[in-house]
Amino acid sequence: MLHVVHHPGYVVDTEATGTFPHDKYALVMRMLSQSGVAMTIHAPDIMPREWLEAVHDPVYVDEVIACMVPAAKQRRIGFPIDERISRRSQLSPGGTWLAAKLALQHGYAANAAGGSHHALADTGAGYCVFNDLAVAANRLIEEGDVSRILILDLDVHQGDGTAALTAGRGDIFTLSIHAEKNFPSRKVRSSLDVGLPDATGDAGYLDALAGSLPNVLDRFAPELILLQAGVDVHADDKLGRLSLTDEGLAGRDRFVALEAERRGIPMASTLGGGYGADREAVALRHASTILTLSATIDASNPA
Repeated sequence: MLHVVHHPGYVVDTEATGTFPHDKYALVMRMLSQSGVAMTIHAPDIMPREWLEAVHDPVYVDEVIACMVPAAKQRRIGFPIDERISRRSQLSPGGTWLAAKLALQHGYAANAAGGSHHALADTGAGYCVFNDLAVAANRLIEEGDVSRILILDLDVHQGDGTAALTAGRGDIFTLSIHAEKNFPSRKVRSSLDVGLPDATGDAGYLDALAGSLPNVLDRFAPELILLQAGVDVHADDKLGRLSLTDEGLAGRDRFVALEAERRGIPMASTLGGGYGADREAVALRHASTILTLSATIDASNPA
């Protein structure tokens, strides 16, 4: 059974035709439904302000909630913050937290949004408003659900915001595998960064993953993995540079799921980046990642 967190508020109709696909959340859910997989959909609540403010500057939190984000910050984010975007930005961290809670019960769950790894303490950036990964991880640990979390970031872009917001914490490990020459130009040191050259391709990418993830899992021994499962590593992605094929992307997802499963570590995934003019192709990549993660873990746990 696939457990997916989704809310109608994730989907924001817009006439804007920029790079960020505001409609992909609905398309991903449509692709999952059309797959025929047995699925339970869970609706999140907005993340309470106190948990947002535990990670983000309260002034910035108020700016987003009041829809009064300064123009310079909106430009850095990449789109204006109106009431609909503000609500989605509060729902998404709630969704990642709920997906994590479900993963602790079922082994795996997916937030059909989230992965906003560029958001910093006092501003958003790179299409990210609040850092759902850092917010959810902090709340899970503070409330005693787990004591150690790995945030595994497989987006093509380095998780600079997540690294900055969790720096110095011994209970949160950040592993980012990304294109070294891609955004952001100034990286923030993660617990472990694996920067890859452009056009790495399937074999090189999977070698890098195999050369880093198992060691981190064995040495850090997390009790939960929060996965930023961006599909912008794909060769056809508008912003990606790592040139993975469909088979390489599926291989990535199977490897991560198997490594987590064989160690008994629950995992919650977030959508992360995926860009391109063909919205349905992007949504299908996101849906395929969720389905691959779920199917791999289910296959390791036969009824």
